[in-house]
Amino acid sequence: MKKYIFLGCALLALNLPGAFAQKNKKGTIAKPAQAAGLLDRALWVKALYKIAYPVVHNLAQGTLKKNMPLEQGANYNLVVTDVTYLEAVGRTAAGIAPWLELPDDNTEEGLLRAKMRKEFQQGLKNAADPANPDYLNFQKQAQPIVDAAYLAHAFLRAPKALWEPLDSITKQRYIQDFKSLRNRNGAYNNWLVFAGLTEGFLRYIGEDYDPARVDFALNKMKEWYAGDSWYKDGDLFSMDYYNSYVIHPMLTDLVRILLEKRPGKMHVTEADYDLVLRRMVRHSEFLERIIAPDGTYPAFGRSVTYRTAAFQVLGQVALMQKLPSYILPAQVRCGLTAVIENMFEGNQNFDANGWLVLGFNGHQPMIADVYTSTGSLYMATLGFLPLGLPADNPFWTGAPADWTSKKAWSGQPVKKDYKVEY
Repeated sequence: MKKYIFLGCALLALNLPGAFAQKNKKGTIAKPAQAAGLLDRALWVKALYKIAYPVVHNLAQGTLKKNMPLEQGANYNLVVTDVTYLEAVGRTAAGIAPWLELPDDNTEEGLLRAKMRKEFQQGLKNAADPANPDYLNFQKQAQPIVDAAYLAHAFLRAPKALWEPLDSITKQRYIQDFKSLRNRNGAYNNWLVFAGLTEGFLRYIGEDYDPARVDFALNKMKEWYAGDSWYKDGDLFSMDYYNSYVIHPMLTDLVRILLEKRPGKMHVTEADYDLVLRRMVRHSEFLERIIAPDGTYPAFGRSVTYRTAAFQVLGQVALMQKLPSYILPAQVRCGLTAVIENMFEGNQNFDANGWLVLGFNGHQPMIADVYTSTGSLYMATLGFLPLGLPADNPFWTGAPADWTSKKAWSGQPVKKDYKVEY
């Protein structure tokens, strides 16, 4: 790809001094393979920061509701002011959490990360304060069931960066907000996992929780498993990206935290966790294979306006360092870098003030679903989870490698794909 031809093009990645592109975090000169990985990482950081900044910065200033646009599709059927702001905050939080959880350092990236973490901690305090202009709604409508779960997922992904630093009053406000969701039901599909994860978080921090919501989520997902890593989204199968947007990451993390807090009424075993993890790893194989040689991927199914969230499972498996042995971390990095370049190196997905616009790769409001508004779009951050791996991890330091479809279309050897039985 063109960025590998000349290392000086790292300057486009963060508008930072060239030292960032050519030195590792210990300050020593990077080898060529490492330098290529640092270029990729800089591009990822630039894109994630560009996406998240309007939400994080405005929330910290108490101006999110004042400044965030309320774009929605023609058939939108929710009360947008009741739901879109929590959507933006919860979804942004879940995507940037692993990156914010990294320890501080004095690199340009580290300073940028520390700045965003500090602003987001202030923003989370504002969002829970009834006296703040950006106080978020958890009490009205069913939609907050969804986005409370993304916020809870962020707290689980970055407890030291996002949950533990909150003052006791703010923590109690979120706890009560999460508990307030119990007076509503959501859709009879992946929404069960949302409710289960939020209750699982409450259990994780030692609060009263509703075991019925947790059990219902676990049992229905077992029932809805269709095979070869695909879960049905309710009674019928849907060919879309919801296995990656929601089901695998939240289900796997729910079982994990139940195991970690084993005392109590929840009956999950190591075998249960091993099963959901193996299914998620298998699903990551599909996602790696759908990245075309040119870094595009199919825009099928509902909610394609969530853009790079389609690769949450692949990113989470990489973050957990659980990729199948035949998939090199570097080939995942390179494939996803190509996707991120296509999506976010231009301005086609942003308005004049830097907010995401309705669409897949451009302003395409005709493909917005009836529940999609500006805040919904910040699910795109979920495609950036591997930024939670430090810069000296093999994901970033490995030599550039072709991903599966690029190998296949150029006549290179590729592993035969076949279904799994678990």
